[in-house]
Amino acid sequence: MNPNNYVAIMAGGVGSRFWPASRTAKPKQFLDILGVGKSLLRLTFERFLAVCPPENFLIVTNEMYKNLVLGHLPELNEHQVLCEPSRNNTAPSVAYTAFRLQSINPDANFVIAPSDHIILNENEFVRIINQALDFTASNDVLATLGIHATRPDTGYGYINFHKEAKNGIHKVKKFTEKPDLENAKKFVASGEFLWNAGIFVWTAKAILKSIELNAPEVYHTLLAGKDVYNTEKEEAFIQENYPKTPNISIDYAVAEKADNIYTIPSEFGWSDLGTWGSLHAESSKDEAENVVNGEKFIIQNTSNCLIRVPKEKLVVIKDLEDYIVIDEEDVLLIFPKSKEQEIKKITQEIEKKFGEVYL
Repeated sequence: MNPNNYVAIMAGGVGSRFWPASRTAKPKQFLDILGVGKSLLRLTFERFLAVCPPENFLIVTNEMYKNLVLGHLPELNEHQVLCEPSRNNTAPSVAYTAFRLQSINPDANFVIAPSDHIILNENEFVRIINQALDFTASNDVLATLGIHATRPDTGYGYINFHKEAKNGIHKVKKFTEKPDLENAKKFVASGEFLWNAGIFVWTAKAILKSIELNAPEVYHTLLAGKDVYNTEKEEAFIQENYPKTPNISIDYAVAEKADNIYTIPSEFGWSDLGTWGSLHAESSKDEAENVVNGEKFIIQNTSNCLIRVPKEKLVVIKDLEDYIVIDEEDVLLIFPKSKEQEIKKITQEIEKKFGEVYL
């Protein structure tokens, strides 16, 4: 393994579209959503062990999840968990990670990826990650993994790429973040767009240069701590200054503006597992296309549903189609699967009416 290669995993999100299983105190990356005995974070970590050793990992998370991270990843030490004191989206997260890695190794070349994706073909995934790392190590570029779009999904960002390629790597023309359905249909039909997987590869030097150019407020706010990164003074600096950074994603701050960004069209059984519907799509189903996570149930004339209930609870469902049914004891969610993007809005209404007790 190349000692200059690192992996940073972003694990600070709340996962509100997976409510009510995902809660502020224990969001989806710490849950065994797939029913395999391991959390999504643990699965992501184990997948990347083929890229670099445990000592070359960083986990970027909210400070309230530090102990959860260490509990799920006992191979890591506290210094490998970068704790954000505020939720300012992914651009500050990436900048903080890059400044820390640059202080450790000026030649640091790293992957930064979410903690909640499904990857079915892990060998192919690792091959493409290593291809991207080789490319960014020898070029002043930013790279992202693009997924062949199979449907007009409005929950994903889209990458328009040049047809010409060198070793399977294409220059990006344009990013479009979460288009409306009409445009998403046009993108997929054209064959010229990929889904943005949100998995980026770049050197610390290259991404900091791009953040300085395209998101100077993020860059200069965190640049002020250049002499304290990787020292005992880092935490105090981050506590004071990180909340001053703008709340902006790396997609909007850099990816949509950079002129040196490339993509590798990829197929490795990917899902971002952003919603209950995506879990339904990726899970084994019965003859009626239902996904049932429970032990005591009677289901009649019910199809295309996702049902998640406590093992000890008897559940009877009849004449239901295309619904999400999630029973978390204190909350019961029965929601049309076709309207799952509205779940996040529902949680905002719940907060107004009942406070944060159910969130």
